[in-house]
Amino acid sequence: MRLFTVLVQGMKEFFTLTFNQGQTATAVKVAEPAELSDVLKQMGLIGSRPVLVIVGGASKISEAEFVRIQSLFVEVLAPIAQNLGAYVVDGGTDAGVMQLIGHARNQTNAQFPLIGVSPTAKVILPNQNGAIDDTTPLEPHHTHFVLVPGSNWGDESPWIVQVATILSGGAPSVTVLINGGEITFTDAANSVIAGRLVMVIAGSGRTADKLVCALHGEATDERAEKLAASGKLQTIDLEAGLEKLTETITHLLSN
Repeated sequence: MRLFTVLVQGMKEFFTLTFNQGQTATAVKVAEPAELSDVLKQMGLIGSRPVLVIVGGASKISEAEFVRIQSLFVEVLAPIAQNLGAYVVDGGTDAGVMQLIGHARNQTNAQFPLIGVSPTAKVILPNQNGAIDDTTPLEPHHTHFVLVPGSNWGDESPWIVQVATILSGGAPSVTVLINGGEITFTDAANSVIAGRLVMVIAGSGRTADKLVCALHGEATDERAEKLAASGKLQTIDLEAGLEKLTETITHLLSN
């Protein structure tokens, strides 16, 4: 595994990350939100496009539920991003929904830009040895990585929102929330604060289902109740069928 510094622009080092199977991605470390617009342009991420933000997880679910979630990525989300020429933004690590969208992009031979936004101190770069506890490798099928300040999971959450807002340039954007744990509440809240609609996938478990309960007036979590009251959450059931899921999410990213 190798890591090359390929260029320096505006005092920012841009890297080419090379993963085990030969996949490559462009990466950059940023220190301030004000740098994002120029950095994204220098990475070639220019032009207003629809943006799909993916947050959540894929834990504490049955094998059957996992297969349904996997199909959501392979047969719905990746094809939508490809067909619309959308940017897809997530947390970039080789776990949960981020791993699923990376694998779906690879499996469908899609070409859409897949941008991971990750806290520098919590991720393992391809050439890095001696990983410390609670660090995670980057997902190898992403095309770009923006490495941001942070020593805790969740520190990347506001950065994900800002990257998505800049990339959309006023084009439609939506956050799709699947399953998820504690940090997913923060991700949803940051999307709501930014005015971005959060599409909650009912039946995917954990945080998603708590939010669905709140939307139905059955809140058991104060955070879920507050988010449901924002007017920025919608829900669709994982079992609604691939055609309905595709139609609904495509509509949100096309208007």
